[in-house]
Amino acid sequence: MFIAMNRFQVLPGEEKAFENVWLSRDTFLEGVPGFVEFHLLRGPSADDHTLYSSHTIWRSREDFEEWTRSDAFRQAHRNAGDNKPLYLGHPRFEGFEVIQTVKSGA
Repeated sequence: MFIAMNRFQVLPGEEKAFENVWLSRDTFLEGVPGFVEFHLLRGPSADDHTLYSSHTIWRSREDFEEWTRSDAFRQAHRNAGDNKPLYLGHPRFEGFEVIQTVKSGA
């Protein structure tokens, strides 16, 4: 399993606008081979930003990399540059190979 995350430092006062961009867009993820799950996460706030992360779970790193080369990826990210005034700098990508998973027995 592979987890892909992008971290965004959203400007103070722009949190709702940032969330609306994500909540109103089509992700084009459904039906993508290897895609498991997506989460938009809101983290702590500092003086100059609120931390957000887009978090996707993939069957494998290869599936994720294939997604990044797909038409669906280009469609999902075609307007990403239009939203720069909402956050500081560029998103920071982090990719993780899953070493251990523990699940609830419930």
